[in-house]
Amino acid sequence: MNTIDVTMVRIYLTEANARLHKLLALLHDQEKVRGVTVFRGITGFGKSGVMHSSTLLDMSLNLPVIVEFFDAPDKVEIICEHLHAEFEPGHVVCWSARVNVEE
Repeated sequence: MNTIDVTMVRIYLTEANARLHKLLALLHDQEKVRGVTVFRGITGFGKSGVMHSSTLLDMSLNLPVIVEFFDAPDKVEIICEHLHAEFEPGHVVCWSARVNVEE
């Protein structure tokens, strides 16, 4: 099995944050990253301590959302420079990983 080094990026948002569609367009249309997944959380809180939660009785429209993507480290480094300018500190997390590729 062959693998290559990549950098993973996770961006923490909420559904009410209007940046999600703009971010996805950037990653898909302009940057053409290798893979993107958006996760919708059921509960979460950040630095403010405000709990964003979903229950059967109250389906919140402001739940946590995580956008995760990966690509070559040099490409992601350039993308992350732009992301750090767009999102407040603590909302963009990056780490090194390996992905399997076709032989």
